[in-house]
Amino acid sequence: MTEIMAKRANPLEPSTRARTQATQVFVRSTAGSQSLERGLGLLRAFRHGSGTLTNAELAERTHLPRPTVSRLTRSLVDAGFLVYDLQDMGYRLAPACLSLALAYRSSEPVLERALPLMRELAEGRRVNVGLAVADQLEMVYLDSVRFSRLGIFRRLLPGSRIPIAPTSLACAFVAGMRPAQRQQLLSRLKQEHGAAWPNLQRHLEQSLRNVRDFGYCHARWAAGMEAVATPLKTPGGALYALNVSFPIGDTENVDAVRAHARLLLNLRDSLTALLERR
Repeated sequence: MTEIMAKRANPLEPSTRARTQATQVFVRSTAGSQSLERGLGLLRAFRHGSGTLTNAELAERTHLPRPTVSRLTRSLVDAGFLVYDLQDMGYRLAPACLSLALAYRSSEPVLERALPLMRELAEGRRVNVGLAVADQLEMVYLDSVRFSRLGIFRRLLPGSRIPIAPTSLACAFVAGMRPAQRQQLLSRLKQEHGAAWPNLQRHLEQSLRNVRDFGYCHARWAAGMEAVATPLKTPGGALYALNVSFPIGDTENVDAVRAHARLLLNLRDSLTALLERR
């Protein structure tokens, strides 16, 4: 016990706060709460359009035992983060979750500065522009300004998710990660995708090389659409990904990719300059 206390009091040992500042990676020596992590995992299981979820459905999505899910949903209802729908006989998110989402958007300085520039580019060049961050094995759109072929602007809903793998947006984010964090994520992706991983890995590695050599990567993510993307790092160390998507023909147009990549990189540089002046 005395040795443990002496170790904690050792002034030569950097504090976890100092290590966080030095590595730009969150570090704490205190143990986390597994119950809290599991409860938050239940909340993450709710997606746009999912409506209500039963304990069985939550157990399937989170890979947690049914008794554990039952205890956690009881606690989340008591805490006001879930409500039980008597008609659908399942759980849905409570208003507290909407308040958290609103608080997040209002506290996100990058989004506030990015949206006017994203809209200006989308309207001026008739393209789609998106800003996203990673959440575990998926990318989450903070916002997106999208230009349809009918000339009507619409926005992909904030919170929409896409997988981290074949998309240019996800690959750009992975390219911007610190090496140790990237390796951890790639290990999780390998386990998640199983036999499909070798093909995805080749695509990711090529995208990483493209970001290193040219500042961006690109991918055809849907029929008739091409996308270019680049990492966006803030002065405070936060990482995002920006993308521009645009309609193409049946074959890849190298000149179109390069032209839209220049628009994307100009947008990144303009936003970076804004953030540095903050």
